[in-house]
Amino acid sequence: MTFDYNQKQPVYEQLVDELRKSIKENYQPNDKLLSEREIMKKYSVSRNTVRQALNELEIIGYIYRQHGKGTFVANWATNNSKIGDEYSFTEQMKALGKKPETKILEYSILNANEYFAKRLNLSPGTKIIKLKRLRKADGLPMMIDRTYIPYAKFSTLSVEDLEVNQRALYSIFLEDFSEKVKLADEDIYAGICSEKDAGTLGILVGSPCLMLRRTTYNPKNEIIEYTISCARGDQFVYNIKYQH
Repeated sequence: MTFDYNQKQPVYEQLVDELRKSIKENYQPNDKLLSEREIMKKYSVSRNTVRQALNELEIIGYIYRQHGKGTFVANWATNNSKIGDEYSFTEQMKALGKKPETKILEYSILNANEYFAKRLNLSPGTKIIKLKRLRKADGLPMMIDRTYIPYAKFSTLSVEDLEVNQRALYSIFLEDFSEKVKLADEDIYAGICSEKDAGTLGILVGSPCLMLRRTTYNPKNEIIEYTISCARGDQFVYNIKYQH
């Protein structure tokens, strides 16, 4: 198979979409994925393209890596399960008597690839905003959030409000953009922290972590947010309250 180098969508993103499709159709959780060299040969792409694609698949939870053993299919790729109510890092840390803090690691405007376009119910190529945030409690790194939101709805989102003024994202949605979160659909699963995220969180590579995946809707049932979170397993507690 060959890719279209003239598309606006980068080749590595096209490879992500192909690998994700292949995983869904041909693999089971914990199956070993093709090696980098085998992927290069099968899809006629460079090693750098393969590595970029695998990094993206690891971030979105489709694969995990074991040093010296290879790359494997994660449970999320073929199965997920709903656990409970939506999660608020800020509110939970306050409830635990800790001071929450947010640091912006990345703010970028992207053209949505097939994966994120589907998650936000947009057409591929539509502009989206990516926010990568480090969440701390009492100064200790606790969680990394990668949040994707429609650019058309939040084009004037202020990084200063999030980091300097430490305003909660959902408060900004409501107060600045009149976008109320009506429903949050969230999945939680155990994972292994990637090398990059482990360095940011100050933990050992391969440490266990809690992965959260959240889609939020406004009262019109429009998707206004898709977030992937990686929380360190040695410090993080997920608290759920049920009311009958």
